[in-house]
Amino acid sequence: MSKGEDTRAAILERALAVTSKLGLEGLSIGSLAQDLGMSKSGLFAHFGSKEDLQLQVLGLAVERFEAEVVQPALALPRGEPRVRGLFDNWLAWAEASYLPGGCVFIAAANELDDRPGPLRDRLVEYQRQWLAVLARASRIAQEEGHFRGDVDAEQFAYEAYAVALAYHHFRRLLRDPGARDRARRAFDDLLGGARRGAAA
Repeated sequence: MSKGEDTRAAILERALAVTSKLGLEGLSIGSLAQDLGMSKSGLFAHFGSKEDLQLQVLGLAVERFEAEVVQPALALPRGEPRVRGLFDNWLAWAEASYLPGGCVFIAAANELDDRPGPLRDRLVEYQRQWLAVLARASRIAQEEGHFRGDVDAEQFAYEAYAVALAYHHFRRLLRDPGARDRARRAFDDLLGGARRGAAA
């Protein structure tokens, strides 16, 4: 990497940590520059605008998510092991040390759900892609004979997503020490209901 690329990576790394705690609007060019020992103009040299920085932060979060959640799960056997791997990795992602405030996407969703614009559009695109991954994994579990043939893949993805949202809420806001165990139990129940042989 060149020095400029190293600097850009350092800015994005810090901005990702800030976003996880304060949201995308919490990103302050002045504070970031101060944290990194840079001038505002030096930081702006790497990003044309605050919105550009915010979009790049979302892009970095997606890269990390794919590398740490999706790709390791895709290396697992097809079917239920892969579905479980996606969920377990998802929980681990929300606990990553470089995300002191938890999942960036949940933080951003709380800010952007009613605010049209490029940031919301990008976040919606990413989240729909993730829901499609979960639904596809559910369909593969059906093909492998692990899930019942009548399981609604989109509904399965919806309910898995709901468990993850509840986990984030209980862990971050309520400081429930049992949040992870509760999430696992809820997901185990979801899997149990989807398995071949379970009552429809």
